[in-house]
Amino acid sequence: MKPPPFEHHAPRELGEALDVLARVGARGKVLAGGQSLIPMLNMRLAAPEHLVDINRVASLATVEAGPLGVTVGAMARHTQVERARAHPLLTRALRLVAHPVIRNRGTVVGSLAHADPAAELPAVLAVLGGSVRLARAVRATPGAGGGAVPAAGEGGVAVRDVGAAEFFVGPMESAVEPGELAVSAFFPALPERSGSAFCEVARRHGDYALAGVCAVATLDEDFHLAAARVACIGVGPVPLVVDVSELCGNRPSSGVAWAEVARAVQDRTEPEGDIHASAAYRLHLVGVLAERALKEAVADAMTGR
Repeated sequence: MKPPPFEHHAPRELGEALDVLARVGARGKVLAGGQSLIPMLNMRLAAPEHLVDINRVASLATVEAGPLGVTVGAMARHTQVERARAHPLLTRALRLVAHPVIRNRGTVVGSLAHADPAAELPAVLAVLGGSVRLARAVRATPGAGGGAVPAAGEGGVAVRDVGAAEFFVGPMESAVEPGELAVSAFFPALPERSGSAFCEVARRHGDYALAGVCAVATLDEDFHLAAARVACIGVGPVPLVVDVSELCGNRPSSGVAWAEVARAVQDRTEPEGDIHASAAYRLHLVGVLAERALKEAVADAMTGR
């Protein structure tokens, strides 16, 4: 099938892109990597009147690493971020995303904005407590003296940072509002003596996962498990974050009742069945994967990678 008719916009600057989005509002969609949007257009699952193509906005194709974490711009491709190796958990997750040809075009921020509950990157943002920066153009409003003053932000741009817990609203639904552009995502750095892992099960390599779990584990100075949390995909409408630190009891990993930890994660999930897997099978998977991912995260922390 072919997509329905639309007007194509190709801004070259961020300000120009925001101006177009402000003008078209809910009638427009943003095109970045297009690996999800183009199939939806072809299948007539989306029919925007305007397509705002930000591929020429070079200022958004950035990966900036610092002591606090990594900021990924809206036009940074999966492959670019993976090769940067700026964040260990993000790098692990990107290796699981689809196939190389998809990763060459797809964008990290685009995947977050798409908010697929079976996708890997939303879980990474959620387990790390990261955020997405949203921007919109604002019009000047009359000031008290009759002059014009910016309504918000600087230079006619309003910016807000939305934490992962509030960003993912539901299946394929994020906090991005009409007229807004997700310009970057921030992935906080792992604490000292921390490790991470991402485990998933898919019917075929490159398919969306039937279920998946990413984990972060932090050790204390005695190498006891001080903190641990997981984020699950494929078992709910949004990435599900479960903190299991109390169950780990600040003990060596060999003293942790991993089966009990896995059951606690299962108890928080409400998977649904479909043609690919039953709800019971997904529930079983999330328990197995939670235990596996947590153990791998602890081993990663122990080796200091």
